Amino acid sequence: MNIKSLLLGSAAALIAVSGARAADAVVVAEPEPAEYVKICDVYGAGYFYIPGTETCLRIGGYLRYDIGVGDSGTLDGVNNVADHINGDRHDTYYKNMRFALRTYTGQETELGTLKTFTETRFQFGNKSGDYTGGASDWQAVNKSVTLNFAWIQLGGLRVGKDETTYDSFIGYAGNALQDTIIPYGIKDTNLISYYFDAGSGFSGVVSLEEGTDASGISDTIDSYVPHVVGGLKYKGDWGAITGVVAYDSNYEQVAGKVRLDVNVTKEFALFVMGGYGTDDNFPKGRGQYKPWGGNWAVWGGGTYKFNEKTAFNVQVSADDAKNVAVAANVAYTIVPGFTITTEVDYLHDGKFGQADDFRWSKPNKENSIGGLVRFQRSF
Repeated sequence: MNIKSLLLGSAAALIAVSGARAADAVVVAEPEPAEYVKICDVYGAGYFYIPGTETCLRIGGYLRYDIGVGDSGTLDGVNNVADHINGDRHDTYYKNMRFALRTYTGQETELGTLKTFTETRFQFGNKSGDYTGGASDWQAVNKSVTLNFAWIQLGGLRVGKDETTYDSFIGYAGNALQDTIIPYGIKDTNLISYYFDAGSGFSGVVSLEEGTDASGISDTIDSYVPHVVGGLKYKGDWGAITGVVAYDSNYEQVAGKVRLDVNVTKEFALFVMGGYGTDDNFPKGRGQYKPWGGNWAVWGGGTYKFNEKTAFNVQVSADDAKNVAVAANVAYTIVPGFTITTEVDYLHDGKFGQADDFRWSKPNKENSIGGLVRFQRSF
């Protein structure tokens, strides 16, 4: 073997070894499986599985801008304030911007569906009212953040912060923006309630509630005895019949409401709701479950859909204290999720000028006219 052959053999061996080592270095690790968010359509649109769990989550809410106009001190009308230069009284618009953040969860368990719901509201704006005493509430400010809903429900059992079933089970008084000119219930409360479905269109609810302090009417329970609410409903394709009854444990008073809903056509729906309550022990004649004047009150109205984008809503109400109210609006959906509603409201105060008459929103006229323009983006 000569020197030349030896050198060529050595070079070939080095190349082979180097090639083997280079091949070993190029080995690529297997990629880890990516965990993408999965859609959950069991509970409706917008839900997705929280990664690594069987819980479905939806995040939603709305942005709402209200402009109120009308007689000063009434409805959501203007504020009567002092001019910054000469001190003369003048009117300004009522305005309010709200951001409502909502969360929904759902999960199937051996004891039924486990659900939660929360709504937190953030608001900036001024208040409606007649501020002739130099108060500064008419100026736009950041208002307090409020927790409007926060409940847990397993099967039919619900616990937490909610609206009273006295209102939510029977339904709101139409699609008017200001459906409580003559009020039909005070909504906020902590509660323990149970919903049951009896089948064949029948359902019911029983609720133990704490109540709330509503503008000077202290109706939060002051002992271990809760307020009690019960309701029954029959629902069919034609509409529904619903009844609710409530016992106020603080004042030992009873109130109830009965409602009839009728679907006249696919475009036209009507409702009428009547309420009656005792008030012998109420110091101001009104309470948590009977906030209207006198013993009885009635609300009626309906909705007519001109097309997929435009609807007309009206509500007429009256109570035993000779108060009469009318609210009518046109709601127009510009694009899906964005609706503009223009409403006109009227109130006749049956006890105007009487010092002993109690109202949450006391008008400064016997006959008042106001209204709202609402811009709302829901998501």
